[in-house]
Amino acid sequence: MNMPDEKALRHLNASLNLDSLWIPFTANRQFKAAPRLLVSAKDMYYQTQDGRKVLDGIAGLWAVNAGHCRAPIVEAIQKQAATMDYATGFQMHHPAAFQAAEKLASITPQGMNRVFFTNSGSEAVDTALKIALAYHRLRGEGTRRMLIGRERGYHGVGFGGISVGGMVGNRKTFGNMLGSVDHMRHTHDPVRNSFSRGQPEHGAELADDLERLVQLHDASNIAAVIVEPIAGSTGVLLPPKGYLQRLRSICDKYGILLIFDEVITGFGRTGKAFAAQTFGVTPDMMTCAKALTNAAVPMGGVVVKQGIYDTFMEKGGPDSAIEFYHGYTYSGHPLAAAAACASLDLFKEEKLFERVAELAPYWEEQAHSLKGLPHVIDIRTIGLIVGIELQPMADKPGTRAFEAFLRAYNKNVLIRTTGDTIAMSPPFIIEKAQIDQLFDTVRDVLKTLP
Repeated sequence: MNMPDEKALRHLNASLNLDSLWIPFTANRQFKAAPRLLVSAKDMYYQTQDGRKVLDGIAGLWAVNAGHCRAPIVEAIQKQAATMDYATGFQMHHPAAFQAAEKLASITPQGMNRVFFTNSGSEAVDTALKIALAYHRLRGEGTRRMLIGRERGYHGVGFGGISVGGMVGNRKTFGNMLGSVDHMRHTHDPVRNSFSRGQPEHGAELADDLERLVQLHDASNIAAVIVEPIAGSTGVLLPPKGYLQRLRSICDKYGILLIFDEVITGFGRTGKAFAAQTFGVTPDMMTCAKALTNAAVPMGGVVVKQGIYDTFMEKGGPDSAIEFYHGYTYSGHPLAAAAACASLDLFKEEKLFERVAELAPYWEEQAHSLKGLPHVIDIRTIGLIVGIELQPMADKPGTRAFEAFLRAYNKNVLIRTTGDTIAMSPPFIIEKAQIDQLFDTVRDVLKTLP
């Protein structure tokens, strides 16, 4: 691991001014009073500004699936930067973007083989929603303007994603900026499904809430339904057995497009390339990002069924017309495309998706060994994912889990918290001894929490 020396670290600490930066999704006042600065990374570890090695239990942010600073990805980015730093994707393009799209389409569910690149998961969600609206309009069903999300869903921070999302923090601050939006109820049912291993047994009927919305709004007005196969940012909520299949059936019944937000579940997290394949349900569109480039360069994408793409090509006007009036300056950026190609190759060469499936039973046993510890009210697992839900402190929601995050960090383990749930999702190169370290650290922390 290429670490800065102690002299360099002392200079960094002395020279760094924290005032100018407004940090995203962070308690800025708390952070700047006691900064947690990461200065380098390699494989399973970060190094902090005070020289400690910290085990990465969250793959950066559900994203560094192959581990940090992997040589093939680094070299691909360096080579591309030295060859061509940027090329417009408007009426022009470059080979790496086509290569990345082909590699991505080769691992998606059958029939999903057209890719529109973005720069993040948030942009991918907004793009997918726009594709849905434009698709129905091209087909002569322009009344289909309504978008259906789900309570406790997270679809990024664009106004479209916030509108179809169901995170209270986003909605109370920014409201619902899209007019034609409604929400299904969430699938979390701790009374019937607590301490589930894999998909919960109960709750398939919750998909029928879409029928209620169809009766309320009429199918002729509904364009698409968007859900996360696994809701990550609201507490690692798994789909009940049969739920996604039922949702697919209802969408087919009424001609509604089904969108899976696979930004966190894509690229092996559940033991297959996508959660759609793990759960055996093929949507009409999927959003992805994060591990697409192993997080080395920002990139997102929307993967659509060929029939959707063909509709745009066939009904989009003369050959010289722009079929879909949408895009970003950095769509398919050369460095991102190079990183995506190298990452997808590395996942395949090292059989990392298969490794997740092999490690999943051990991960599950270690996770559920925490049952019965202080404050633990639920544990949810699948693949290399765990959500450990804690009893909230009275009148202080989120405080107990955040204290667990701080104490784990002080013990050289990086975890993530969302509300009062501890979430862990490590790189796929993790060893069993490192899995033990993660859960032993969380066990120790739980025993000391107030």
